[in-house]
Amino acid sequence: MNDKNFVIIGCNGQLGKALQEKYPNARAVDYQELDMTDKNAIEAFDWTGVTHILNAAAYTNVDGAETPEGRIMCWKINASGVANLVDVARKHDICMIHISTDYVFDGTKDNHKEDEDFSPLSIYGASKATSDILVSGLNKHYILRTSWVIGDGNNFVKTMVGLAAKDIPPTVVHDQIGRLTFTSELVSAIDHLLINTADFGTYNVSNSGESASWADITREIFKNLDRDDLTVSNTTTDEYFAGKENIAPRPLQSMLDLTKIQSAGFESNDWLTELEMYINQIKK
Repeated sequence: MNDKNFVIIGCNGQLGKALQEKYPNARAVDYQELDMTDKNAIEAFDWTGVTHILNAAAYTNVDGAETPEGRIMCWKINASGVANLVDVARKHDICMIHISTDYVFDGTKDNHKEDEDFSPLSIYGASKATSDILVSGLNKHYILRTSWVIGDGNNFVKTMVGLAAKDIPPTVVHDQIGRLTFTSELVSAIDHLLINTADFGTYNVSNSGESASWADITREIFKNLDRDDLTVSNTTTDEYFAGKENIAPRPLQSMLDLTKIQSAGFESNDWLTELEMYINQIKK
């Protein structure tokens, strides 16, 4: 990869940190160093010699996006900010790698393929569908559509580990179905596409394995912690959020079809294996 010059946008998020580990020579910036929503700042940035923009930045507070202030910020980052990056990528002939989400779909199909029509339920989902459309207009682009991301930062797995440490038996939704995606899997997929100069376009990327509910995943987390004594109670999404304000609708089916990237030679890792490794790291 010595012939490639990367700029990582959003370097302090879960994926951004993983990308920095993989590409230590990349120029890594967060919003304080480069505000992607500031068109003038993006245009003034030194893009000389840059071959790839790795966009790991996004507004991901799906419920926050349903508030008046969050709605503005969500569209500003996920749509306007991406539009600014697309403009410089086109101007300087830079390949853009962008992260998409299962939230661009309504979750009524039990296995989402890359060419499924957009049908977002939420403001966050709509903003991400817009960014997909913007990036797909570039000649040189990779869009990695993913779900349920787990990495170095606050996430579902760490929350459940914390509850186990406090001996709290949780109630968890069981009607949202999908697979975890560890940032290590996303980074490996990006690296595979770049090294093998795969065809440009959109690729679904999650860990492989059987689909599961958040409740099922919690049981696996407790199993890895040797805490089978903690009971996980099932609830529905509607029951869980009943009475709460500014709650974004969630797609219930988040399973991504991995046929395309696997056909490009990528070997997916089972989420159960990755989960065990991840929890072992937390234990250390």
